[in-house]
Amino acid sequence: MADPAPDGATPLLRVRDLVKHFPIKGGLLGWSRVAAVHAVDGVSFDLARGETLGLVGESGCGKSTLGRTLLRLLPATSGSVELEGKDLFAVQGEELRLLRSRLQVVFQDPYASLNPRMTVGEIVGEGPLAQGMTSSSEREALVRELLAKVGLNQTHIHRYPHEFSGGQRQRIGIARALAVRPEMIVLDEPVSALDVSVQSQVLNVLSDLQEELGLTYLFISHNLSVVQHISDRVGVMYLGKLVELAEVGALYAHPRHPYTVALLSAIPEPDPTRRRKRIVLGGDVPSAIDPPAGCRFQSRCWLSERLGNPEKCRTEEPQLRDHGPGQVAACHFSEELTPAAVEAASTGGSFGDRALS
Repeated sequence: MADPAPDGATPLLRVRDLVKHFPIKGGLLGWSRVAAVHAVDGVSFDLARGETLGLVGESGCGKSTLGRTLLRLLPATSGSVELEGKDLFAVQGEELRLLRSRLQVVFQDPYASLNPRMTVGEIVGEGPLAQGMTSSSEREALVRELLAKVGLNQTHIHRYPHEFSGGQRQRIGIARALAVRPEMIVLDEPVSALDVSVQSQVLNVLSDLQEELGLTYLFISHNLSVVQHISDRVGVMYLGKLVELAEVGALYAHPRHPYTVALLSAIPEPDPTRRRKRIVLGGDVPSAIDPPAGCRFQSRCWLSERLGNPEKCRTEEPQLRDHGPGQVAACHFSEELTPAAVEAASTGGSFGDRALS
């Protein structure tokens, strides 16, 4: 089941059953496929024009691989991605080159994602040149305009990346993404490598650009506070699966998956006089090479444990189910996630009938 774009709008991007497995080779000559890493395993969602969809989860859950696969930076194992009805995996050659201008990416590391041998003007102007803007004067005018949009001095056009701070480099990365006038940008943890004060500045730049240019964002992050600030909807991933998807207000107020509840309990409390009651997950994340049967979260699930480890959790894979307007979650027992149940889990109390009522 895929959650439709909000308000019944025609989605800009439609992702269906997207799978990305990384083969592991072995055998006598090392040519045989002996296993695979299940990085992304059947993810579906819609993304409306002008919307920001936040994607969160622990490191290694597959969120960055998902973003790179739908952009065709990595070849998909199976599934489909459509941009306004155009199958991105079916186009090739010149058609693909032209289509790439509609989808761009801002990478996590502003130090590694910029070519140290190129000036800012060359970095930002490279995309327009590849898309056919051969006039150097036109490209320079465009680069200067974009530098101003992201809050950089236009005189920086002849400088090299090593002459800038991390926040300034990320602004250059944003300008590079904007240079081909995209409709959608995948933001792969764009502020995680920056100081907190700089993070807010970059987030404000992204919000202003979205409002001005009507951009659509897929915002990948492990920082739930940042995601709450910038997103319209939030998707939660665990071990290659999308386990919950909802509007940001609904998800943060009434999460319907025990993994989401545990993630939200770990958000730092800004008021030093208050202490958030945290749910600590036990055990390690299962191997993505051999995911467990049934629910992939069941080996660490506090809800399953307190319900007596139901057999259904171990044998039957939960599907995304509707839990209200625009909210879906993949949990067999999500109805048991009452405030009393969460309170009992966070305090280590009993999870008996009274707590569940």
